[in-house]
Amino acid sequence: MTPRFSLRTLAALAAGLAFATASQAEEVTLRIHHFLPAGAPIQAKVLEPWCQKVTKESANQIKCKIFPSMQLGGSAPQLYDQAKDGVVDMIWTIPGYTPGRFLVTELFELPFMMNTPEATSRALWEFQTKHNAAEYKEVKPLAFHMNGPGNFYTRSKPIQSLADFKGLKMRGATRQTTRMLSALGATPVGMALPAVPEALSKGVIDGALTPYEVVQSTRMHELTKFTTESDPKFNAVYAQVFVLAMNKAKYDAMSPELKKVIDANSGADLSAWIGKMIHEADAPGRKLVQQANNTIHTLPVSELQNWKKATDQLDEELVAEINKRGLNGAALLKTAKELIEKSR
Repeated sequence: MTPRFSLRTLAALAAGLAFATASQAEEVTLRIHHFLPAGAPIQAKVLEPWCQKVTKESANQIKCKIFPSMQLGGSAPQLYDQAKDGVVDMIWTIPGYTPGRFLVTELFELPFMMNTPEATSRALWEFQTKHNAAEYKEVKPLAFHMNGPGNFYTRSKPIQSLADFKGLKMRGATRQTTRMLSALGATPVGMALPAVPEALSKGVIDGALTPYEVVQSTRMHELTKFTTESDPKFNAVYAQVFVLAMNKAKYDAMSPELKKVIDANSGADLSAWIGKMIHEADAPGRKLVQQANNTIHTLPVSELQNWKKATDQLDEELVAEINKRGLNGAALLKTAKELIEKSR
């Protein structure tokens, strides 16, 4: 017997087929917001290649629009909440721009914690997802990473020892970097990176802390005359934690197939790769400093050990703060150090 279909049945089948086709052709556009200029390494070397990769692996169903320099409004410290609240779909930012909010994360920003950005970024991802997921439960983290070793840039005199910090107003990005500056003998001034060039040019600050990677975007080689870096055989004096995160509702609304693409381009490997790429971007920045004929002083291990002694109490202070939140700060610090050493 030949099956017979009513017009209503045929219409329903056609509608179902159209829906299935539309689902297969689902397109998602991710609006990515960050605080650095478009030419900064984070966009050119990380965000743009990442977008190209997810677009290709999703058969052009996932696309990106990157908005640098806070083009969608707000300030750098507001980026995390923009992702949380769905104002944007993805952000790249420094959690430490909101002091004390991501307290456990600050363990990785303590002085002399980081060995290499690549290895420490891998350890950071494992730590955050296994031991500190609660701090980021409002978003979908895609990567956590470190930047390259931080340097000290000054306008009027070089920093070669602890005594040289006296009387200097130095910019720090996060709570731990400003505390470190105070322990070293400087007067700390907290501010986000976009405000640094103007503060230097107007003499509001005498110097700043940044890695070589952002020299070009901040004109650090033009605004300062002296750079102090540390011996690479010793752990970095300081480094900062960064997060690449997605709005949870945006992720949850994706099809299972597109979620797999995002998941395949997230995690420990992505975190380590970003750390590596950002560290590689330090070399061109250092070259700019050299071409400007600025003085570069490399701190020897013997002097770095003095700096470590001067800042050791910051570990104890942060552990005590974490304890007040009902967590075991000492155990978390021990775990962080073990993961960093394991990833070396």
